[in-house]
Amino acid sequence: MGWTQTAHHLVGYSAAEMVGRSAAQVMGSPEAFTEGWGAQDGWSGPVSVRHRDGPTIDLTLRVSTLWGKDGQTRWLVSVTDTRTLSAPAGSEPVRGSLLGRTPIGIVVHDLQLRYSWVNDDMERHDGIPRDQRFGHRLKDFLPAFEAEALEVVMRQVLDTGTTMIHEYRAWPPMDRRREHAYSSSFFCLQDADGMPLAVCSITVDVTGNRQARERLAILSEASTRIGSTLDVVQTGQELAELAVPLLADHVLVDLVEAVSLGVEPSPRTGTTSSEPPLLRRAGLASVDMGAPTLPWARDEVIRPFPTSLFATALHTGRSYLESVLDTRTGPWDQHDPARTRKIRESGVHSLMIVPIRARGSVLGLALFGRSDIQKPFQEDDLLLAEELVNRAALCLDNALQYARERTAALTLQRDLLPHRVHGGAAVEVASRYVPADMDHGVGGDWFDVIELSGARVALVVGDVVGHGINAAATMGRLRTAVRTLADVDLPPDELLARLDDTVRRLNDDDGDVSGQALSEVGATCLYAVYDPVTRQCTLARAGHPPPLIIDPTGRVTIPDVPAGAPLGLGLGLVPFESVELELPEGSLLAFYSDGLVESRDHDLDVGMNRLGAALAQPGSSLDDLCSRVINTLPSRSPDDDVTLLLARTRALEPARVASWELPNEPAAVPTARHLVSRQLREWGLERLITKVELIVSELVTNAVHHGDGSTRLRLIQHQVLTCEVSDTHTGRPRPRPPHTLEENGRGLYLVARLSRRWGSRSAADGKVVWAEQDLPTAA
Repeated sequence: MGWTQTAHHLVGYSAAEMVGRSAAQVMGSPEAFTEGWGAQDGWSGPVSVRHRDGPTIDLTLRVSTLWGKDGQTRWLVSVTDTRTLSAPAGSEPVRGSLLGRTPIGIVVHDLQLRYSWVNDDMERHDGIPRDQRFGHRLKDFLPAFEAEALEVVMRQVLDTGTTMIHEYRAWPPMDRRREHAYSSSFFCLQDADGMPLAVCSITVDVTGNRQARERLAILSEASTRIGSTLDVVQTGQELAELAVPLLADHVLVDLVEAVSLGVEPSPRTGTTSSEPPLLRRAGLASVDMGAPTLPWARDEVIRPFPTSLFATALHTGRSYLESVLDTRTGPWDQHDPARTRKIRESGVHSLMIVPIRARGSVLGLALFGRSDIQKPFQEDDLLLAEELVNRAALCLDNALQYARERTAALTLQRDLLPHRVHGGAAVEVASRYVPADMDHGVGGDWFDVIELSGARVALVVGDVVGHGINAAATMGRLRTAVRTLADVDLPPDELLARLDDTVRRLNDDDGDVSGQALSEVGATCLYAVYDPVTRQCTLARAGHPPPLIIDPTGRVTIPDVPAGAPLGLGLGLVPFESVELELPEGSLLAFYSDGLVESRDHDLDVGMNRLGAALAQPGSSLDDLCSRVINTLPSRSPDDDVTLLLARTRALEPARVASWELPNEPAAVPTARHLVSRQLREWGLERLITKVELIVSELVTNAVHHGDGSTRLRLIQHQVLTCEVSDTHTGRPRPRPPHTLEENGRGLYLVARLSRRWGSRSAADGKVVWAEQDLPTAA
């Protein structure tokens, strides 16, 4: 009835020659051919067909039954030339080897999704004999949730005819303890009419690939979640939280007690046969943290038994895997029955113990347990756990090294900062210092209170750029330089200029040593001098935040002090300027570093207003004010060091100060002795008359001898007795060793011998030479 062009090319007969004629004319054996016509479902098999030119052709033939609209039966005959197929001799053995010995599992399911054919390798995959499969469905061999998912995929393949890939898990009978992962490709088997006959699946065991992907995913997550801070305890907790539930149901991280406190352990810790070190629980995570039966607690101190597996792991540094944990016998029940009973009640059935090691030292142990996950730990799990612990160990070691450096810097800084500050008769002082958090490191903030001559006091606050031990060391050098310059009694602006030169010289020296260019490291500083006699305060600053002044009524003001350039960065081109203020008695001066008022979360004005509001509390003690200010900090662990120095001004009573103008003539010397003697008697300091008369005689004699104007004599009674002699000569006095037969040059030696301390300072019209005497104690 029909003849295709392809049939024409295959046997040489055209459609015109064949349509309407008997097919038997081209058949080599018509009898075998006609036997299949009566088959209801069609027929297929090899046949021989005569080519138009005479030779016989071997074909593969399939006959499919067709039903016409008129009820007559017809047949569709399709043939394939076997010569066009790559079919070497023995094609059946090849096909058998392909299906039976291929290293992949091949399964055919019928339309009811029952097993109808399976190759040999599938049996090797899952261990299920092929005879037991036929007539059964997947649910008879796989977990219900996996079987249902696979059957949904197969129905979609039958309905749509598309190929689908699906991964599933199974526990083969020959390896029930180990979970296997399989990847299956499903495609539809169809007849010549495109009707579905069955579903074929080609299955490959991808357990290794899946575990590798999961392991890489966990390790990738570990790189972002472990070591987010430089806190060793937090790092231990991050390790525990990462492993639950990705690897275990319960994880404990126990660190050697010294490590939990941020101290590096001895290199021999855990490597000798002595008593194991004490451990402290730093990390704890569980799938059921609220379970009351769990025998674990954060910050708990653990003493491993010398013969326990934990002590063995500490001593040897080797991991331990107990796939099936039996706490009913052996060393478990002997050492700690109560804890063992709780472990048994918690349901932990598999355990891994992994030492935490870094640079030859044992930092602690990580314990992994399973209770809800039925699959016990395997060697692959131990390898993953060891990799996680190794990464955590690196973070812990970094944290320990940083803690060691931070401790050294903090210790150095605290040693270099004043342990106690005294304002003498000039001011009442209080201070606070809060180091930066672990992530940012100790900075170079410092403060100081320096008692000067004449009852005056210098108040200093500074900040070295940078963090760490170098910043702390630089801070110590600058504080020493400030004290040295303060002893010379320079005005604030001149002192900062000299300090700026010092910082630039230090930078030059550091650059020469390192072979690098000039360092741009600098510092800021605020220097103020307060005189309780005149209530004058002179201030200058070098790039430092201005002070706050709170008057006795609580009004807050910020004095207009020129900012100046930071030390070491102005190249000497920006002059420093001093500002002089007269302060009421009881005024509060607040000196601070920028860490107190600056923050990434708000503007500087917000911090200044917060500080002013905390200090505007008339009548409060300085310690209370310091605590109030620190409590207003947004964080207890600031990003930068916080320094606060508070000074409440005092004023000396006029009755405790006596001054006289003396003429520039030799007669002024006995006059000065008389005036001093009379004043000391009025103050009840008769015991000091002899010494002070000798000191005044020498100092006034020098003033008359070297000066060309009037001489001023002043006595100040405060915590000590200060005697000051002013003249117009600008040269600084210094002792000279007198020759044996000389009379001159012995006066300053006498002054130094009779005084508590003595010195000189510059004045606007000359200099002031001063000497101090300790006040006699009351009988």
